[in-house]
Order: sequence, then structure tokens, then C-alpha cells
Amino acid sequence: MLNHSISEQNNTDLEHLFKSQLLTSTLWRSSSADDRIARLKKIRTWIKDHQQEIRNALKNDFGKPESETDLSEIFPVTAEINHSIKKLHKWMTPKSVSTPLPMLGTSGSIYHEPKGRSLIIAPWNYPFNLSIGPLISALSAGCPVILKPSEMTPHTSELISKMISELFAPKEVAVVLGGIETSQALLKLPFDHIFFTGSPTVGKIVMKAAAENLSSVTLELGGKSPAIVDEDADCKDAAEKLIWGKYVNCGQTCIAPDYLLVHESKLENLFSEMKVAIQKMYDPDFKGIEKSPDMARIVNDKHFNRLTENIEDALSKGAQLVFGGNSDQHTRYIEPTILRNVSDEMQVMEEEIFGPILPVKSYTSLGEAIDYVNSKPKPLALYFFGVNAEQSSKVLRETSSGNAVINDCVLHYLHMELPFGGVNNSGIGKAHGYHGFLAFSNEKGVLKQRVGLNNVTLLRPPYGIKAKQIIASLIKWF
Repeated sequence: MLNHSISEQNNTDLEHLFKSQLLTSTLWRSSSADDRIARLKKIRTWIKDHQQEIRNALKNDFGKPESETDLSEIFPVTAEINHSIKKLHKWMTPKSVSTPLPMLGTSGSIYHEPKGRSLIIAPWNYPFNLSIGPLISALSAGCPVILKPSEMTPHTSELISKMISELFAPKEVAVVLGGIETSQALLKLPFDHIFFTGSPTVGKIVMKAAAENLSSVTLELGGKSPAIVDEDADCKDAAEKLIWGKYVNCGQTCIAPDYLLVHESKLENLFSEMKVAIQKMYDPDFKGIEKSPDMARIVNDKHFNRLTENIEDALSKGAQLVFGGNSDQHTRYIEPTILRNVSDEMQVMEEEIFGPILPVKSYTSLGEAIDYVNSKPKPLALYFFGVNAEQSSKVLRETSSGNAVINDCVLHYLHMELPFGGVNNSGIGKAHGYHGFLAFSNEKGVLKQRVGLNNVTLLRPPYGIKAKQIIASLIKWF
């Protein structure tokens, strides 16, 4: 394990660590599915044996409830492992492709080879899940990894370091702890692939650094993910799903609904149902939400101050509280907060919130809501609530987002057969399951020709009349 601070000597250590994984990268290129599955099973066993330690680390970092840790940190990782173990032989099998007529006599197939040495830079909001999840994909593809967890969740980062050091040699998988300077030093190295999860602003920095070495990237970013509640939506159903999706992890979720667009005819009913849903989930005994064992806390003072300033800014510019607004600096508690009458000049509508604040705007026609979504950068997720299939299809056709969910939110993250990721400002590349395997793999096209059979004999110089006739036919018919 490397020291937290960066110096010239530590830069040398990073370079040495990176070079030590070169031989592993070469050896693992020909590793079997069983070899890779064995590595995944080691991680699965460790997680099972240390589940309480994982819970404790996340509790210490930002008061995460144990059940929420099980659901949002541990389960997604074990599900990813189990899915990969089940599917890996199939994923690794070369895939035959059809033969076009001009290529008659040849055979074509696609091989998946590991890209090689990979860097994973993980965020703080789901520090275990978003560190180990991409690692599962990298190991499934056969790539050695240097993993940089977030310095903002030190207990979880130390636990991850402990786990990896017990399971792998540094030449296979290594954890590097540190801050921004550490990430900058790592990004100077010519990795074969970089997997980054974080903000669009930092994503641009990562992509620029990767370009210096022509490293491929997967960027899991964020942005303002909208939820549209249409005029025929079931308000009770929508409210319960939106409240859970927004306030899980105290709103510190990249795919949380960032703002609501609600048909004006549903506004008051939805507000009523959301208040009921908050009470039901976080204060069923009427003791106060701040005493709920199921509400996490803001990760640090910096983000706490940013979020409370967002509320103050919105209220000073004309927004109204529908619910919440209270906070406690000492415990970094912010009450689930709903704002109405918000405008684009408010901070809550200018940047990703990443906290328990839900701004709400109304609309009169679905086209108006779609136009508003399209006036913003493409979001990581889009949610639509309504029973009219034509309306939901219209939203899917006329908007662009990394993923979309009809009549629910956030849940798509747990679907291992779906690609997960953003588009443009909200991300590049996809993750999870087969798509995560592909992210760390090079799809190598392989063509096989039979000895003695030559499709292009008549197409070689000198180009006579016959060759020109054949070429003209190819252009015309194929």
C-alpha cells in the first residue's frame, strides 16, 4: 500500500507498481474462464465473511444504515459477481459472424481479449459498490487493476485496501490511497483502460489525460436526471417510488431524480402523497426524521454547507418549501426537502444537487416538459410516470439519456442484463454484466482463409478488363 501523500519518491513507486503489472497483463491474456472465475469467487467469499466490517466502515464514513449498505453497496457487487460467474464462459467464447457473399470461402469471428493494465478511480457516494463493481468487470475481462478509492470515505477505502491486499498480489490488483495529487500522478501513466466514476467536470480532466496516452475510457458521470410525472400518473405509486429513489443515501446518488416536471393537474395531489411517503418511510413513529435509523448523513461539511446554501439561495429567489428545510451542522443532517416554484436562476436548477433536495416545476403539456429536458445537457437517467404508452414512447423517442425508466426510478441499476451508463455530458461507455466485460475487452475481428483458396486473384494488378468488370459488379451489387 502506498502512502497517502504524493512525493517524487511516491511517483516512482507508482511507476514501479504500474510496470509490475505488465507481465501479469501478458499472462492473463490467455487466462481461462475458470481462472477468472476463481478470482471472482475469492472476492465473493471475502465479502460474505466481512459483511459486518463493510457495514461498519460505511456507517463511520457517513452514517449509512446497515440495511441500505446491504442493498446498495453489497448486493449490487455480489449480484455482479454471480452474474459474471454464470455468464463468463459464454462471454469469452469466440462469436462467429455471417459471411457476406464477396467473402465466400472465408470465416469470421470476434475474439475478446483483455485490454490490459487498467485504472479504476472510484467516487465517495457508493464507495464500496463503485470500487468493486468495476473491478469485477475488469477481472472478468482478464485485466490487472490499480484501484484508487475516494479519500473522502477513509474507513471504506482502508477496508477495500485490506481486502485487496489479502486476496491479490500488487502485480495483479493494487489499491492506491491518496487525494487529488495521487489521481493526477496515476493519470500520467499509459494505462490500457481507465474507468472513472465522478462528475462531468472531473470526467473531462480524466478524458484529457487519457488522450495523452490514447487510453480508452469508461466515464460514469452524472448530471441532472429529470423525472416527468404525467397527467394520468398514479400519484401514490409515483410518490413512493420517487421518495425512495431521491432520498436513499440521503440523495447522494448519481441517478437520483434531480428535479421533477409535474403536470399541473397532478401537482397538489403529488405533493400530498410525497409528504405521506416521507412520513411512512422515515418517521413512522412521529419521533422526527432526524432520529430515523434509515436516513444517512451528508458525507462532509463542505457538501453540507453547499446543500444548505442551495436551499437558502432557492428560498431567497422565490422558491417555496413544500416539505423539510431543516438541518443540523453538528450531525450533517439535512431533512428531506421539497421545493416548488423553482426557476432556472436558482442553484438547485443549475448544477447536480447530490443531496436530499427535490425541486419541482409544473408543465401544461408533455411537449413543454420534453423541450425543457432537451434544453439541458443529456442526463444519466430519465424517469417517466404515466400509464399512456404513447406518451411514454414519445418521451423515449424525443429525448436522449443514458438510461430511462418507466414508472419507477433508480431500479435499473440493479438489472445486470441492461447496459448502464451515460451519454455525452453524463458519460461515455457502458458498464455492468456483459457490457462491463466489453468495456475492459478489445473486440478483435478474426478472418480465416483456406490455404489454396484466393478470393481476390482476379482483382490484383495488373488491372485488366476482367478485373474492372468484377470491381464494377461488386460496387453495383454489394
